[in-house]
Amino acid sequence: MLEKPVKLLFFLKQSKNQSDDRFIYLKITVDGLSNELSTKRKCKVSKWIPTAGKVKGNHASAKELNNYLFSFKYLIFLAKQRLTESNMDISAQTLKDVLTREFIKPKTNIRYF
Repeated sequence: MLEKPVKLLFFLKQSKNQSDDRFIYLKITVDGLSNELSTKRKCKVSKWIPTAGKVKGNHASAKELNNYLFSFKYLIFLAKQRLTESNMDISAQTLKDVLTREFIKPKTNIRYF
């Protein structure tokens, strides 16, 4: 089975109230198809580095948020590894489902006697 490249991009999404605080989203792309997932964290636009997908600064809150975002990347890696080991198709949707715990293994109808 060929390895499918997975691209990850953290970005700020415009909120309805137009404030400087915006939610951080993760865009997962596999084979040109993408899916977005909220990290449920906020960041000020002035503190965000779009090219790096992380927060500026060395203070504790910036380090904590950057570590939190890194953990999302690691969880995607683990989800991809789990799907590969199970010989299941890897897509942006299945990776998102694994992360949000909406992924349910297909049940078989075979019963053992």
